[in-house]
Amino acid sequence: MRCLGRKAHEGSPAAASRPELLQAGSPLSRRFRRRQRLGQYRIEECVAVGGFAEVYKAYDTVEGIRVALKVPHPHLTDRENLDAFRKEVRLVASLDHPAILGIKTAGLVDGVFVVVSALAEETLADRLTRRISRKRALEVMGSLLDGLAYAHGRRVIHCDVKPENVLLFKGDRVRLADFGLARLALRTLDASGSGTVGYMAPEQALGRPSLRSDVFSLGMILWRLMGGGLPAWPYRWPYDRLDRVRRGWSEEIIRIARRATEVDESKRYADARALRAAFERARPRALRGPAGSAS
Repeated sequence: MRCLGRKAHEGSPAAASRPELLQAGSPLSRRFRRRQRLGQYRIEECVAVGGFAEVYKAYDTVEGIRVALKVPHPHLTDRENLDAFRKEVRLVASLDHPAILGIKTAGLVDGVFVVVSALAEETLADRLTRRISRKRALEVMGSLLDGLAYAHGRRVIHCDVKPENVLLFKGDRVRLADFGLARLALRTLDASGSGTVGYMAPEQALGRPSLRSDVFSLGMILWRLMGGGLPAWPYRWPYDRLDRVRRGWSEEIIRIARRATEVDESKRYADARALRAAFERARPRALRGPAGSAS
């Protein structure tokens, strides 16, 4: 199995983390200027800067579309790291599923290593700043489970499943992003564990990720979508807002979220395929009250 994902919060458009606040002259402050050309791409704006990469919204002057450019920081792109990164890019290119963000192209452009992908409207992290209907919450979770179940069927672990890495596109399409970056990130960053605190499984924080670690992260997202907020360590049941969640959701779907987020990984679902099967069984009866009401 391979653990694919990226170190905590870094480089996702929704996390944009106000890159203008980075200190001038630091390794993270190098950014391309607006309207600057990078091969066939014309930079429109920098949407995120993290410890691993910068993410830009750009216009593809050949295809006539807007795309997302992920550009690793130059101090992370020596020959050895680039060879490892190319290997990961090839692996993610093999994950052909509508709920997984594909890579349009990756390679050197004007001497800069660039990964090009489709540009989303927003991330789930953005969407969760507004009220979301319970029907839409079920749709998002279903799509996310489909994509990760496909990856787990190929023994690929994501290791950084979080709302910032769930991209929302026109037509209610949902895609999981940032497969394929762990190897380079873990070689170049402090990485006793990779992932985002709050969604990261306890064993993953100790550097022992497994398919069940992704299940934990999925369970945390499900609990948030159900309106329960994000539980805090040590994740003791009952979680905060359980009474509120019970007003809109069935006991069966609540039990699924609880099992997925067990601290003891042996008590969780074995992988995203098992979690998806349980979710789909509960889905027809998951809601209480009008389906369109907000979580």
